[in-house]
Amino acid sequence: MPRVPPYLVLNTFPAKNLFSFVFLIHPLWRVAIFTLLFLTLVLLANRPAEQIFTRLESLFSEFAKRRNLVVLSLFFGVITIRLAALPLLHVPVPGIHDEYSYLLMSDTFAHGRLANTPHPMWLSFETFHVNWFPTYSSIYPPAQGAILAIGQLFGSPWIGILLSTAAMCSAIAWMLQAWMPPRWALLGAVLAATKFGVASYWMNSYWGGAAAAIGGALILGAIGRLSKRATAWNGVALGLGVAILANSRPYEGLLFCIPAAAWFIWSLGTTTNHDSTQITALSSVHAKTKVLISALIVLTTAAAFMGYYNWRLTGNALLMPHTLRTRTYHSSALFLWERARLPLQYNNPQFEKFYNGWERENYRHTWQDVWRVSKEKINRGGHTFFWWGVILLAPGTPFVLRDKKMRLLLATIFIGALGVFAVIWSFAHYAAPFTCVIVALLVQSIRHLRTMKVATWALGRWLSRAAILLLLIETISYPARHQCDPLVWTCQGDPSRAAIQTRLSLEPGKHLIIVRYEPDHNIHDEWVYNGANIDAAKVLWARELDAPQNAKLLAYFKDRTAWLVEPDKDNTELIPYSQPESSVENSLNSRRRPRNR
Repeated sequence: MPRVPPYLVLNTFPAKNLFSFVFLIHPLWRVAIFTLLFLTLVLLANRPAEQIFTRLESLFSEFAKRRNLVVLSLFFGVITIRLAALPLLHVPVPGIHDEYSYLLMSDTFAHGRLANTPHPMWLSFETFHVNWFPTYSSIYPPAQGAILAIGQLFGSPWIGILLSTAAMCSAIAWMLQAWMPPRWALLGAVLAATKFGVASYWMNSYWGGAAAAIGGALILGAIGRLSKRATAWNGVALGLGVAILANSRPYEGLLFCIPAAAWFIWSLGTTTNHDSTQITALSSVHAKTKVLISALIVLTTAAAFMGYYNWRLTGNALLMPHTLRTRTYHSSALFLWERARLPLQYNNPQFEKFYNGWERENYRHTWQDVWRVSKEKINRGGHTFFWWGVILLAPGTPFVLRDKKMRLLLATIFIGALGVFAVIWSFAHYAAPFTCVIVALLVQSIRHLRTMKVATWALGRWLSRAAILLLLIETISYPARHQCDPLVWTCQGDPSRAAIQTRLSLEPGKHLIIVRYEPDHNIHDEWVYNGANIDAAKVLWARELDAPQNAKLLAYFKDRTAWLVEPDKDNTELIPYSQPESSVENSLNSRRRPRNR
């Protein structure tokens, strides 16, 4: 019998009940068995089953006609359902390097700053995905940090995640309403809310995804409306969508905007209607001017902010923090066709192992590596954007590819796929701008599938219903198993660090925790992260380096109680820190910023 992963087994009666037995079966077999049983029941009770589903779909369609109410209902509905699931899926604990970097940005913004002054003891606090010069700041674009900062002001950064994910589902509904009839727009938004609003790392971690997805939805929602009604507000939405993408996922956002920009420029340059109804609303000079000016006002403001933000963080309006970090810390390739640079020298063994070891070894410029990283993207993207039951929609997909109404969306997803697969490093939220496109194409597949019949039996309609039911069942199963995402590692932080942080926060005085790693430490399990205001923090986390640097650190923070934690031995034990007789094994002698060897 195959081994059952622990997260797939119920806490009570493991592997002895039907629920856990079901998850011993390969997902494709589960889809096949469910579909067979579902279609068999439908055949046995065809008339009452059709009456029930027809009635439900009729109510669904009536509600979908109230467009504004749909958008608001999705926002509050996602919030309500996720809060109701809190006993099963708790507020997430950060665990990924990126999450802590975003949380630093959040804390910086919440303190009313864009960046922080470098700390004199920065060597002991140096950590992943954080710049220390010319400012102590996150490397990432500001959109996700702003979302988390809003949540932090309300009591928890995760509140920002909750609000942004709900807003994403509403934005997708608004976008789809411009591209298809109301009931199909509502269906797509419900699919998005079900997939992302409960058991997705977009909701259950601090990595994000929602911000870029909102930007993409605003752009295509505006374009869909501009083809029918050219208003200044649609121009504002278009500009705002571009601005959000530029400040969340600049590279993927640029790819997303290429087809949209081509359509927009073509429509502005068209002076007559000819045989197309898609450019009627922009056929007059007045309409074009109104839309163009409103979009340019937003884009100019966004560009000015981005330049100022870059200047405050890097000292150069044209140098993004992420680019600065790449130059400072990275020697590995970014695109599949690139070669790695010469190795750099780092200030601690963990950086050496991460940047000169793991990153460079992950991709060695071979076809085998190209295939492996491509499979990783397919696996991660498939689990994030789809569900196993989506295979039932396959018969409708060829008709979508030939659908003239979907040409812009198909061009967008095609260019996006080329760009995403061209880079070495990629997670599903990197492709977040294309979320609304994926949802729209899924709904269009359902629409085509529902027209298919076998003799007089509407097989396609029942297959589409089965696919939707499978998504609902799958989504419900994750909270039941306390699973935050189909890929568990994306949102399963180590609560040990958080427990120590909470424990010392309740103790009197200020504390300094010095983290000692073993030579075989897992480089993806980093504990050294701090907030924006290091000197004022109640609890600080520092990296144990060599004896001289440790002595400087202890002297600087002589008013704090120093503790030692060893995550690779007992990650819950705190003991008073005492200076070791010699430097930490494997620490490097150089104490400068990374440089070429």
